[in-house]
Amino acid sequence: MTMTPDQIASARTRMPLVFQAPLEVRLRRTALWVFFISLFIWCLYDFNITPARIWEGLARFGTVASFMFPPHVWDNWESFSEILNGLGETLAIAFLGTVLGAVFAFPLSFLGAKNINRLNVLRLGTRRGYDIIRAFETLILALIFIRAFGLGPLPGILAIAVSEIGTFAKLFSEAIENTSEKPVEGVKASGGSRLQQIRFGVMPQVNPVILSILLYNFESNVRSGTILGIVGAGGIGFLLSDRIAAYKWDEAWSIIFLIIAMVYVIDWLSGLIRAKLIGKTDLAK
Repeated sequence: MTMTPDQIASARTRMPLVFQAPLEVRLRRTALWVFFISLFIWCLYDFNITPARIWEGLARFGTVASFMFPPHVWDNWESFSEILNGLGETLAIAFLGTVLGAVFAFPLSFLGAKNINRLNVLRLGTRRGYDIIRAFETLILALIFIRAFGLGPLPGILAIAVSEIGTFAKLFSEAIENTSEKPVEGVKASGGSRLQQIRFGVMPQVNPVILSILLYNFESNVRSGTILGIVGAGGIGFLLSDRIAAYKWDEAWSIIFLIIAMVYVIDWLSGLIRAKLIGKTDLAK
């Protein structure tokens, strides 16, 4: 039914709150908008972000970008093998860090799951432990481990592993909490022990989720491994930092392109693994 302008005006007069929020709500919204806009403007001013500085930076970036083209092509195996070795080292760092993090996080995740651990004090204490571990950025952990173990892949592996313990434990425990109780009750009704209830009632439900989390975080850790190499934790990041420091921008761009290609291949392979083990049919998503 279509209302005439007179009917709309009459309804607006009789029920003003339907057409407009109360004055208190409007004032609150206006105050919030003023606060966020003021905060945004203050941050721009405090960080000296001005149009002139941005324009100057873009001009410099254009100069740097011009040095990157055409990309460098290695003409001998000795030089190219060094780059391949760095890529392989980054891949190994990400893989070992992800696996070690998952190994330690898996048992901890059961302590943080509400449907497994009924002791509130222990469960909440475990969850706060997850938060403490996740509070440390991977790069900070890498710097700490470099001081302790020296330069090389080991600090990078430990940094990723420790960081992933908190992340994996939290995500795994949430996946366990979101499982259905019906399969567990079925195992319990047939005389299964508590461990058997977890093994046959809970794990089949969470295994696909855990696999997806592992694959996604492995992809992310490959990118993190590149950053860790820049601070001395091994991998292709060290070679990339070395080329940038030497102003070899064409080689730096070629290395960046190889990193992008490696991440793309890993993403494609993880999609195939998910399709094979989880049953996902649409790999484009």
